[in-house]
Parts: sequence; C-alpha cells; structure tokens
Amino acid sequence: MSNNDTIAENWQRIKTIIDSMDIDMQKSNNGNASAGVRVRRGLRLMKKEASALVKTMVEQVKQSKAAESAG
Repeated sequence: MSNNDTIAENWQRIKTIIDSMDIDMQKSNNGNASAGVRVRRGLRLMKKEASALVKTMVEQVKQSKAAESAG
C-alpha cells in the first residue's frame, strides 16, 4: 500500500466520522444529552484520525525529499 492510498483512506475515515456526527449534532442542539456524548466521542476520534493523517503526510514529504537527494 502506498502513502497516497493511506492518505486517501485516512481522509475518507475523517469524512465518514463527520458525516456520522451530523445528525447527532442536530439532536444535541435540540437538547439531547446522549447525542452530545456521541458528538464529543466522534470529535475525539476525528482528532486522532487527523493526527494520523498529518503524521503520514509529513512522512511522505520526508521520503520524497530523501529520494530527491539520493537521486
């Protein structure tokens, strides 16, 4: 699996998390406490996935620079 696939997969997971939180966010705005808990859980998960995406992208840049220096 290439880094581009990993980046695309990470991005897709983040988008899925956001989509899944949309309805719960609306419910939370209407006073549903359980929906608020689900939204906060989703935000924590999204933060974790975003960090993984950033790490993967930084590694890709480093590998690209190393390949340019070697070749």
